[in-house]
Amino acid sequence: MKITDLLKKDTVIIDLAATSKSAAIDEMTKKLDEAGRLNSLDGYREAILKRESQSTTGIGEGIAIPHAKTDAVKTPSILFAKSVKGVDYESLDGQPAHLLFMIAASAGANNEHLETLSRLSSLLMDAKFREDLLAAQSPEDVINIIDAKEKEEDGEEEVTVGGKEDEKLILAVTACPTGIAHTYMAADALKAKAKERGIAFKVETNGSTGVKGALTAEEIEKATAIIVAADKQVEMDRFAGKHVIKVPVAAGIRKTDELLDRALNQDGPIYKATGESIGKTEAATSEGGFKEYFYKPLMNGISNMLPFVVGGGLLVALAFLFGGYETKGALAEALNLIGGGSALSIMVPVLAAFIASAIGDRPAFAPGMVGGLLAVSGGAGFLGGLIAGFLAGYVILGLKKVFSYLPQSFEGLKPTLLYPVFGILIVGLIMVFVVNTPIAAVMDGLMNFLNGLSGANAVILGLVLGGMMAVDMGGPVNKTAFAFGIAMAASSNFAPQAATMIGGMVPPLGLALATTFFKNKFTQAERDAGKTNYIMGASFITEGAIPFAAADPIRVIVSSVVGAALAGGLALFFGCESQAPHGGIFVLWAIKNPLMYAISLLIGSIVTALMIGFWKKPIEEKI
Repeated sequence: MKITDLLKKDTVIIDLAATSKSAAIDEMTKKLDEAGRLNSLDGYREAILKRESQSTTGIGEGIAIPHAKTDAVKTPSILFAKSVKGVDYESLDGQPAHLLFMIAASAGANNEHLETLSRLSSLLMDAKFREDLLAAQSPEDVINIIDAKEKEEDGEEEVTVGGKEDEKLILAVTACPTGIAHTYMAADALKAKAKERGIAFKVETNGSTGVKGALTAEEIEKATAIIVAADKQVEMDRFAGKHVIKVPVAAGIRKTDELLDRALNQDGPIYKATGESIGKTEAATSEGGFKEYFYKPLMNGISNMLPFVVGGGLLVALAFLFGGYETKGALAEALNLIGGGSALSIMVPVLAAFIASAIGDRPAFAPGMVGGLLAVSGGAGFLGGLIAGFLAGYVILGLKKVFSYLPQSFEGLKPTLLYPVFGILIVGLIMVFVVNTPIAAVMDGLMNFLNGLSGANAVILGLVLGGMMAVDMGGPVNKTAFAFGIAMAASSNFAPQAATMIGGMVPPLGLALATTFFKNKFTQAERDAGKTNYIMGASFITEGAIPFAAADPIRVIVSSVVGAALAGGLALFFGCESQAPHGGIFVLWAIKNPLMYAISLLIGSIVTALMIGFWKKPIEEKI
């Protein structure tokens, strides 16, 4: 199947009006819907935004490839949009996107469709092809250019292996969560650069259609080093004893020279096998290191817990709004039951279950959930839930090792009987007799300490939490502070939650103010992005500041941390508390002392804006 079988004249936008990422997604999804390609416009847009939340599909070089595979798609399709002005798409290189391909894959799309979609990303690596598309004046021109390029590429091999026997052979594996675009962009970027430099090279792609160009045992044996550019788990044990360089898939697109140099110099640790195949379990321990052992499982737990926290927290706040402090009245009582009695009551078990499953896969979910419930009932709270999640994950990994010695006839009993029974039993006993009592004492002590904070001590806590929210704007430091705020709110101390929310609002609001009042310090694209940051900041979406931080990290991050810390400190100095964990200024009614909270936010944002404005140098935009 050809690309032009999926891209038609009615799915081409020759002059995209939007200049922001959100507006571009709206305009493109609407065009697909008008062309009759979707079952649900809202459903498809939600799927696109979910993919963007994982990592931007603005891959650089003026290209963005938003994509989603969902049953909201009626007919597998490709939409092309050209933007003369450029779209601020939060691209990896910080530059505007001019060529946008929106890929709509139906949930039941066969491999033929997905292979066609994946091929598109390969073609876009050709600079001449991109230039031709930019020069296109009509939908017919776009179709003809792509058709001609496909005919030119027919017969080209999927992978490249070359070089003489005495040359160094470099191997690579690429993979992204959806396996449609980034997987193949990274593979082609590395392949093209290796060919340009005369390096013997082969790449394996782990895409949505399966593994292509699989590395053989003989090739791995001969390899000097292996580059693994992946954002999901791939089979690793086969690389035991070889130098392995592990990076995100985006690095495979943007840092090709650096990765090839590292591979040639064997600048990577020697991989040690874990003894368990990824095919059996996508366990966090398969790659080792802090990120794999701790950070990824923790983020998996927090991200899956957040809907319960946000939804439940806002409903409880609404209960206070309609029913007063005692939540009197039928509506208030119902809201409090739904939000506090249901959603918030299971957030710790959900946290534990998803941490566990990130480590030990599906068999660890039930032990994690039970461990989280026991943490809540035993008074160990949020901290106990964290321990339960990691405990359950590693208990299941241990059981997998133990049960691997059982006869093959027991395979069917493992997931249905052995893992649930022994997993829940072991985790339950450890939580009841070992974990709950000391952790409950720690939580009680921490709450007594925090409840006793006042004056300067409260300000220090606010300074620290607010500043942490701005350090990496959605990264591990930010998430740690946010998780702490949630943990304290779960124990009825809502002051830390007020500091974390205000700290996350300052960076985008400060940058919005800076782009408004210091226009000569920013490009037109940045000024346009600054306008959207007013809404993002007001809504507590810290990530709106990330493109600015990527382009000018020192000035933006330092200024943001100072402003956010100041806002957090002032909020706690004025005794502010937040019943709602999310929502920004739209939940001021759920905040104690809302006027001073708003003033604290304004002061912090102004400080950030002034620091950035006076620190940055004026720029001259190229015409």
